[in-house]
Amino acid sequence: MPLSLPDDTTRQLVESIQVYFRDERDEEIGELRASLLLEFILDEIGPSVYNQALRDAQAHLRRTVNDLDVTLGQTELAHSAAVRTAQNRRR
Repeated sequence: MPLSLPDDTTRQLVESIQVYFRDERDEEIGELRASLLLEFILDEIGPSVYNQALRDAQAHLRRTVNDLDVTLGQTELAHSAAVRTAQNRRR
């Protein structure tokens, strides 16, 4: 599944690529070259980043669900259980 971004985000990323080339490489590149580079990055690198983000989100959700088990795993009706235990000891 190819990654797609909103038009506004794409424009901002193209501008960012142009700024990078200008500031870091002392090279001016046009909008077309920056767009093609962004397309390559999204096609080639994007799926790896996307998949890792999904794995990270899944791990976070698993930790959260495990924490819920601890939080929700409290003794229910503790007072009633203590009363029954005391009554059983007297017998």
